[in-house]
Amino acid sequence: MTKANTEPLVLGIESSCDETGIGIVRGSILLTNTVASSMEEHVRFGGVIPEIASRAHLDAFVPALKQALDEAGVTLEEIDAIAVTAGPGLAGALMVGVSAAKALAVATGKPLYGINHLVAHVGVGLLDDCGIEGHTADFLDGLPREGLGALLVSGGHTEILAVRDITGDVELLGATLDDAAGEAYDKVARLLGLPYPGGPAIDQAAREGDGSVFAFPRGLSTRKFMGTVEEPGPHRYDFSFSGLKTAVARVVEGFEARGEEVPVADVAASFQEAVVDVITQKAMLACAERGIKTLLLGGGVAANSRLRELTAQRCAEHGIKLVIPQLSLCTDNGAMVAALGARLVTGGRQPSGIDFTADSSLPVTTISV
Repeated sequence: MTKANTEPLVLGIESSCDETGIGIVRGSILLTNTVASSMEEHVRFGGVIPEIASRAHLDAFVPALKQALDEAGVTLEEIDAIAVTAGPGLAGALMVGVSAAKALAVATGKPLYGINHLVAHVGVGLLDDCGIEGHTADFLDGLPREGLGALLVSGGHTEILAVRDITGDVELLGATLDDAAGEAYDKVARLLGLPYPGGPAIDQAAREGDGSVFAFPRGLSTRKFMGTVEEPGPHRYDFSFSGLKTAVARVVEGFEARGEEVPVADVAASFQEAVVDVITQKAMLACAERGIKTLLLGGGVAANSRLRELTAQRCAEHGIKLVIPQLSLCTDNGAMVAALGARLVTGGRQPSGIDFTADSSLPVTTISV
């Protein structure tokens, strides 16, 4: 029997927001990643409507599960364990996935793990063949030989983590104090008359613009890169994007008040540059001060071309190994849930049972419930 056949076969279920994700992994090998998104149903509202998302999960779950099993060529009886996102996320959406996972666990007798959505974004980057050149050369049994950190950037979270043990020891180093980066993108896109979701729209518009035209603020930061002279402060690794959003609004209002056309591409590029500049600066600062030698970039906004480019540039400058999952694994998906579930199984962690409840504000330090 090969090693692959002895590793746990784990089914992952994701329903924290508007994607119904079903993923199946065997150990650290991805077998399938099926995602059904209800994004189109939310576009006309300019944001995710929780009730619509929950109903969409109900409709999509069974077809997505059947598709995933077919693509992986396995049956429910062959699954060794089930993992499901227990939080954080939208309460109603989480409840759909958790209820479905509990039903499957009871029906099949398989152990059930309720896992943290944010830590799962880290776990997916540790899968084999996740689209990263040199991945296996710098990893030992799927884990970095040196300190691992994570930069998670999404619609609901912007966080820097130190990951000493992905199954039991994750430290939150910094987080946004107001809007997450993805939320700021959506709000600025609305100001510029760009469609929802704002991330891809601003990324596209910015390619035609000049990011140096407008000097937008970098919240909670100084001009001294890497903080070489200032004393450590309480928000050393934290973020704030509310002031940036307001600054963009004032610029747009100024053009409109003068009856001038808003230079959408330049505003988008300047806004995006402000976001990715402060995110990458703070990530590099945390890596330097906390001995982080490998940084994983995850979350939906990790699909942003400028964020990927600047993170890669600055990691190279500071001798930090960068891991970025392929684009299909950056946004919410079941593969990341299955990947973390497999880590918990192989690490000998106890299952959650079926008595746990979904927690919309589950802290990142709680890896499994």
